[in-house]
Amino acid sequence: MRWLAALVLLGTGCVGGAPDAELIAPDDIAPHVRFLSHDLLEGRGVGGRGEELTIEYLAAQLELAGAEPAGESGTYFQTVPLVEIKTQSSSSVRLAGRELEPLTEYVGNNERQTGREVFDADVVFVGHGIVAPEFEWDDFKGIDVSGKLLVLFTNEPPSDDDALFGGKALTYYGRWTFKFEEAARRGAAGVLIVHTDETAGYPWEVVRNSWSGAQPYVEVKPGEPRLALAGWITSDAAERLFQSSPGTRELTLGGLLDAANREDFTPIELGVRAQVDLRSSVVPIETRNVLASFPGSDPTLADEAVLYTAHWDHMGVHGEGDDRIYNGAVDNATGCAALLSIARAFGELASAPARRVLFAFVGAEESGLLGSAYYAANPVVATGKTAVNLNYDGLYPFGKTSDLSLPGYERTSLSATVEALAAEFGLALTPDAHPEQGYYYRSDQFSLAKHGVPAFSIKSGSKYPGRPAGWGDEKVAQYRGSHYHQPSDEFQEDWDFAGIADLARFGFELGRIVADQSDLPTWRPGDEFLAARERSWQ
Repeated sequence: MRWLAALVLLGTGCVGGAPDAELIAPDDIAPHVRFLSHDLLEGRGVGGRGEELTIEYLAAQLELAGAEPAGESGTYFQTVPLVEIKTQSSSSVRLAGRELEPLTEYVGNNERQTGREVFDADVVFVGHGIVAPEFEWDDFKGIDVSGKLLVLFTNEPPSDDDALFGGKALTYYGRWTFKFEEAARRGAAGVLIVHTDETAGYPWEVVRNSWSGAQPYVEVKPGEPRLALAGWITSDAAERLFQSSPGTRELTLGGLLDAANREDFTPIELGVRAQVDLRSSVVPIETRNVLASFPGSDPTLADEAVLYTAHWDHMGVHGEGDDRIYNGAVDNATGCAALLSIARAFGELASAPARRVLFAFVGAEESGLLGSAYYAANPVVATGKTAVNLNYDGLYPFGKTSDLSLPGYERTSLSATVEALAAEFGLALTPDAHPEQGYYYRSDQFSLAKHGVPAFSIKSGSKYPGRPAGWGDEKVAQYRGSHYHQPSDEFQEDWDFAGIADLARFGFELGRIVADQSDLPTWRPGDEFLAARERSWQ
């Protein structure tokens, strides 16, 4: 096998095909996670002191690993211009004559990036708010929603048919970001997404915490359609709204979701109005991506690259109570630690791979993948010459697993390479346990995929040798329910980083193999990103 020959020729320390367990060890991971999630870094918030400490640490570690700066003017940094929006407490949102309680019943921002937006509008329920011509799906059915407030569900109609929204796996049509974009294109004044744990995949506390502080945005362009109010509403507040409407009074929230899941759904004018007065502070800010690389050794391939990504940011300091620091130990100090360990491993190679190996620690992921989106639009190596993006985000420090998960790998021409390497590592490939939640579209690989780059995350498995069946799923559920996007996502001394070290070694070997392959990878026929890949080669 060509990939096995590459391992031997490049001197991995493999004996009889087994990966070198000392290449990247758990003790290489833990110190980075400990530091990057320390209170000193203030939750790695965008635009503040915590950012400065974080990115300087990452740049220093990359320099120590021997990676060359790949940013602006010979530095390790790429500046990402943003605008910070913070909704003021003097704002008000009234539905059917009742004022909603901020954070408790709704969250929202002014995407138009003005100091104040005021409107009085009809309220319309538009199901999932999706228009998908290729699936012959249209939730708007031709109605004019200009100037109106739209209420809708996140996600998309569930399907077991690959010909309808790709089957069980969520497509981009189901993401809340798409809902805002589509509504803005249609001239709506605002959108409130109905939150349920089932449709969102996380509790209201995650929404509240994510939206309670200042939010970075890419600066709006002149004439670009944006919403005056883009936000979420709790299920309880939504039920009260629907009960106030003659058209939905007899329907439960579940009944409305069932209606939205049908192709014959038609929008429902609720017969009530919304009065919105959204006041915002609008401040230009900057964040930075951290970029470094190792040059390729083949003159014909050195202008191409394998790209590793992880987001360095978390949610900063905000809220009330004794602990207001969102340390982000799992999310995503773990991914940063994995990348730093991979960079060190590349720096210790006796001979460089054929292609360039590029590392991008991107910012503002928690605000909507902004840092990776900026990099994808302003790449160091053209997207058409980027072989693959291997992304690390939110790895679980619960010990060694007998499996790993790589959502999206099967959509690329690298599937056989990935499967062969996993077998060499003795790791089973576990499919995405919750494809309906659309995790693929919620991390930085999506930004690269939109530009055509074959991209996927390397994620923790769920099968822990010596543990009862289901133990790993229970640990993940406990983390997501109690610590995800909470101040309690803090470093724990009893964490076991053996599984994360395995993931880092796997990604190192996979990137090195791809860096030496003669052909650039692509997407499989029919994939939604194939056209972008082909355009990137023109």
